[in-house]
Parts: sequence; C-alpha cells; structure tokens
Amino acid sequence: MAEYTFAHMGVNAENAEEARKTAELFHLMFGLPVRPGNGSFYAGNEIEIMSGAGRGTCGHIAIATPDVAAAQAELEARGFEFDPSSKKYREDGRLNVIYFKDEFCGFAVHLVGSKK
Repeated sequence: MAEYTFAHMGVNAENAEEARKTAELFHLMFGLPVRPGNGSFYAGNEIEIMSGAGRGTCGHIAIATPDVAAAQAELEARGFEFDPSSKKYREDGRLNVIYFKDEFCGFAVHLVGSKK
C-alpha cells in the first residue's frame, strides 16, 4: 500500500491581491512565512491561497505520496477515478500531480509527489 500524508490545503481567493492579503493575515496571526507560489501565495507549507478560482468549489486538498503513478494505479484498482487532464510532471518525467475526478464536500483532491 502506498504511503500518504497531508501536504497542504488550497483556498480559492477572488484575485492575487486577496490571496496575498490572506497569506499575510496567517503570518500576522501565527507567524507562518509568506511566499509566492505558481498562481498563489503560501502561508507556511500547509496553506495555499489561490490567486483566483482554482480547482474545487471551495479549494483543494493535496495529499503527498512518494510515487504518484503507483498511488494512482493502486487507487484506480480500488475504484477511484482521476482526471487525466490534470496531470503534471517533474523535470525527470515522473508524474508529480493528478486530481481525482470528483470533488469531496466542495474540495478538489489531488496527489502530489513528496520529496522522498
């Protein structure tokens, strides 16, 4: 069985300014460092505020796993479906991101490669 850990939660903001301000509020409240992402701002490593509507009605939840392709195969064998158009690859060609086909309670869920 694949290993899974919580990576981060993404929250959809209306625009980049709202995303930046929200990340800065998490910094003021909890001391979480703010850093820009790819179309988002992070507060620490666990909270990603999207600079506009991202996947999921409310946002997304990222689950890390050392081998995304193996985890996908395992989960598909158990009856779960993925959105093949959501695949993103690392520079070395390994699958790094894939979203499940359906939302769960308004959240898109994706697998992401862990640093292992």
